[in-house]
Amino acid sequence: MSESPHRVSDVMTHTVVAVGREAPFKEVVELLDQWKVSAVPVLAGEGRVVGVVSEADLLRKEEFRDSDEGDPVERAKAGAVTAGELMSAPAVTVHADATLGEAARIMARRHVKRLPVVDSVGLLQGVVSRSDLLKVFLRDDEEIAEEIRGSVLGRLPFTTPLTVSVTEGVVTLGGTLPDRTLLPMLARAVRSVEGVVDIRLDLAPR
Repeated sequence: MSESPHRVSDVMTHTVVAVGREAPFKEVVELLDQWKVSAVPVLAGEGRVVGVVSEADLLRKEEFRDSDEGDPVERAKAGAVTAGELMSAPAVTVHADATLGEAARIMARRHVKRLPVVDSVGLLQGVVSRSDLLKVFLRDDEEIAEEIRGSVLGRLPFTTPLTVSVTEGVVTLGGTLPDRTLLPMLARAVRSVEGVVDIRLDLAPR
């Protein structure tokens, strides 16, 4: 049985394009186009992530091309010519042992599409994107069902057999439940399995 990919390290991309502080504006644009990514980490020293240059940072040059209005900091970035001047800092990062849920919440709160993955001292290990986090929903239905049978139902504090079926990621549990107060705990455990889209309960009390 294949276990859920629970951590960022399970889904992140290890081969990462990055730039130094002195990388020129045009080089950064060319790298984004070549690698089909929306942002690149900016590195210093031995590979410590000090910032990120995104498409939004680069577009300020176009946004303020014919205008002197707007935030002075934003206008200053419009005149930037190197990654160090362009970058948003400090970088919004995540650790490889973070859960997929934690990474998703950071992306949502900080309004970013990609997160550099760093170790305990800030050295770049990889990158995780929104599309990487969505890979868990590509898991096969039977693979999800097998994990629920083994890792969830196999650990329940009762032996009443329950049936499990999964269709397009939606889990249906059937059978007899000895105690209805166990429903919230059971539902939480099933939803913790990566790839579960929703849960349907067709359970009867004993």
